[in-house]
Amino acid sequence: MSDDIDLKKHIRSIPDFPKPGILFYDISTLLAHAQAWHATIERMAEQVRVHKPDILAGIESRGFLLAAPLALALGTGFVMLRKQGKLPGTTVRHTYALEYGTDTIEIQQDAVTRGMRVVLVDDLLATGGTMAAAATLLEQVGGIVPAAACVIELTFLEGRKRLKMPVETLLQYDS
Repeated sequence: MSDDIDLKKHIRSIPDFPKPGILFYDISTLLAHAQAWHATIERMAEQVRVHKPDILAGIESRGFLLAAPLALALGTGFVMLRKQGKLPGTTVRHTYALEYGTDTIEIQQDAVTRGMRVVLVDDLLATGGTMAAAATLLEQVGGIVPAAACVIELTFLEGRKRLKMPVETLLQYDS
């Protein structure tokens, strides 16, 4: 494993994006660096493996970038949680509150069978709202959510407190 790679050196910080006062942690530069990207997937696989997932669920859209190669590394399948109207076929949806309004995520009705252990995957844990909604949706279709995994956690936003399951993260930022 590539223990000597400092992943934080491959995360670009972009001030005032998407609006003034926000510091955006961009994983694009991590994805572009082959060794750092490989180390990311290896490290996440090590963290997630202990939760014994049957399948991984990636949250649109950067969660897809992580969940697909992570599923390959773990020998599991991968399902997508998407915004309303983006998945073909019969879907199950969950609408949840945002700071200003609501959002809806969906999963294909037959993507998860009752009792499957589904680990949620996204690039970043901020306030925890989307992750909590994703867990609720997975439980609604019969999945068991033993854990969630992200590359980055913004600890100062305390998103972990909104979640019922443990969260595995590789990098933490305090501001």
